Amino acid sequence: MIDLTINEEKIQQNAKHCKSLYIKLPTFGQMQNPETIADEIKDELKNIGLWESHPANLFRITWKNEPVAKGGGFGGVNYIVIPPEISGVKAKIIALVGKWFPTGAHKVGATYGCLAPALTTGQFSPAETKAVWPSTGNYCRGGAYVSSLLGCDSIAILPENMSRERFEWLEKVAGEVIATPGSESNVKEIFDKCWELKNTRNDIQIFNQFEEFGNPLWHYMVTGKAAEEVLHKEMGPNSRFAGAVSSSGSGGSMAFGYYLKDKFPGSKLVVAEALQCPTLLNNGYGDHRIEGIGDKHVPWIHDCKNTDMVIGVDDEAAMRLLRLFNEASGKDCLAHYGVDASFVEQLELLGISGIGNVLAAIKFAKYYELTEDDHVVTILTDSMELYGSRIEELAEERGQYTNIDAHKDMQLLMDSGIDNVLELTHYEKKRIHNLKYFTWIEQQGRELSELNDQWYGHAEYWQNIFALAPQIDELIVEFNRQIDAA
Repeated sequence: MIDLTINEEKIQQNAKHCKSLYIKLPTFGQMQNPETIADEIKDELKNIGLWESHPANLFRITWKNEPVAKGGGFGGVNYIVIPPEISGVKAKIIALVGKWFPTGAHKVGATYGCLAPALTTGQFSPAETKAVWPSTGNYCRGGAYVSSLLGCDSIAILPENMSRERFEWLEKVAGEVIATPGSESNVKEIFDKCWELKNTRNDIQIFNQFEEFGNPLWHYMVTGKAAEEVLHKEMGPNSRFAGAVSSSGSGGSMAFGYYLKDKFPGSKLVVAEALQCPTLLNNGYGDHRIEGIGDKHVPWIHDCKNTDMVIGVDDEAAMRLLRLFNEASGKDCLAHYGVDASFVEQLELLGISGIGNVLAAIKFAKYYELTEDDHVVTILTDSMELYGSRIEELAEERGQYTNIDAHKDMQLLMDSGIDNVLELTHYEKKRIHNLKYFTWIEQQGRELSELNDQWYGHAEYWQNIFALAPQIDELIVEFNRQIDAA
């Protein structure tokens, strides 16, 4: 759970630290509704870049930033609707856009959701302790960034084979960068490095996205609310919300689906994963190239009982569509098939995991034979800003991207089918839940009694987590008062 035990001495110390750096903290309510942010902060943001390491950018941890690189205000939720010329389905697929967060990825919100409760209760001291952010990419970037805004040293941990852009950016922002062996799906190696740090250093605090409940809490409150607003905007009187689609990853993002299931009874939560490492689908293992979604274990914070479907996405399809959507020949091909030119230019909003999520949403729509009255929501975690090097690598590996290649890949997209799709029965859900035992009880030292509570005490366990948001907002408001008084 999220520990909200108060340490008054450390709170006072943290408040003085924040005052010296002109730091104020946003509440969940302000991240949901940034129009409620104080005018003086909005005025300050007019002169600050979206990725700039400035404490006022804490208030840009929202889906509602104006989509500009500098000086933007707030507006509606950033999203796109995938046209049927690309999806090949009648259902309306809505994709929330993560590019317009600081760092260019929504993971910065999850890191704040983990750090804010520890900071405002005095359980973490930014002046004395380094924040450690274990991740497969964007989470450690978000953690390093939020740490820099709070005047805190940070340690970013990520696999050595992640994209070059991530490492180049982290070298400028994180205090220390640790590259662990392997690629996207080598999560255990990250955990092993965390244990090594725990056993050898006393100046650190680890915020592990795979077990920190601030991660799904942020997505439940902020991403879920943003998705609900978009649905109310897009849906008509005969519309139906069919389901939310999220990659497995850390288990955090899918909490927006828990929120939507609460608001739209009868809708489904679909979890996507790489076919090359089908952990949920088939207790599998392997390596894959869909950066940002992890695998080889079930995150502690994944509510398995609230998950309705698992879809395996072929990483080869994601990599080929990366070229179709971004190479000149690919864009010409899309235009040939009637994709509007203005939308083709928006395809740079889809990073590799975003492409994977859209593919999963298409497979979901085809499986349930969804109609034009049905709506599906998914997430574009990041954009092509982080994957230019992958395009270069594919060109070196496979040669020039030709018109024939583009037409083949367009056909691949249209041929997306209902293979590697699993509707979860009660016992399929329990099978996935039980996989947590090997990682979290045997390896990471969590309590078996809590694992059982997640399943047998399901409703109370998970509701108690999401019910903490108002209390955390009260702590943030009080902490800001103490900053003023320090």
